[in-house]
Amino acid sequence: MPSTAFHAPDSVEDVVALLAADPTARPLGGGTDLIVQMRSGRLAPGSVVDFKRIAGMTGVRREGDGFVIGAATPCTALKADAALAAAWPGVVEAANLIGSVQVRNRATMAGNLCNASPAADSVPALIAAGATCVVAGPSGKREVPVQEIPVAPGKTSLAPGEFVVEIRLPARPEGGGDAYLRSTPRTEMDIAVVGAGVSLVLDADGTCTSARVALGAVGPTVVLVEEAGKALVGTKLDDDALAAMSRAVQAASNPIDDKRGSVSYRKAMAGVLARRAALIAATRAGAKA
Repeated sequence: MPSTAFHAPDSVEDVVALLAADPTARPLGGGTDLIVQMRSGRLAPGSVVDFKRIAGMTGVRREGDGFVIGAATPCTALKADAALAAAWPGVVEAANLIGSVQVRNRATMAGNLCNASPAADSVPALIAAGATCVVAGPSGKREVPVQEIPVAPGKTSLAPGEFVVEIRLPARPEGGGDAYLRSTPRTEMDIAVVGAGVSLVLDADGTCTSARVALGAVGPTVVLVEEAGKALVGTKLDDDALAAMSRAVQAASNPIDDKRGSVSYRKAMAGVLARRAALIAATRAGAKA
């Protein structure tokens, strides 16, 4: 691994200045992707900018009825926040499917997002939940939906000098529930062949009033399938509604054929996982069996 300068500034402004001064510089939160890529020779940054010592970069805090997760917060720390785990169990579970326990003790959801893998586990759950992220850069800070960050495998919409400061989750709606499921050849330490995140809201009668369905590993980026959500709205998640959602999911899937899964398998599994995730989310929302 080539020699690389290391910086550990104590302000967001200093991080931005360092990243803007060197187009090859990379921010360091958990480093579980970055260090591997450097060791393999895929990346050779002129400098690494560690932002963990900056106040607010690590930890979960309440803001109103929602949650703010610092960009350097390890995935395992999310489980320790009882309020977050109760409000968004699907998001917390998805983050804790990344790698091994040892990896999750360092890995972050912000890093999982900015690595821009189509198979990232936390991203479908975040998108389904309607999460946003705050991005800091030379022009100041901006808040953008999570789904707008990855634009292609390994590529993001972040401009030079920008990095993700925090991830924001809204308040869990009354009657809301979420879930994330994935298919992998192994139970742990594997990359999703297909992933599906669902977040929905049920009224007092059990009728779905809103729904978001997001898919991973079935296209160059995680996909928010608006037609799948629409298929559930106005229904009580009966078989016809779930079948319509599954068809919408399969229609939106555009996976590749590789040794880990065929196109036909991935499309079929996307429909199956979305259906199962929707039912789990409905149970968490308070649906009666």
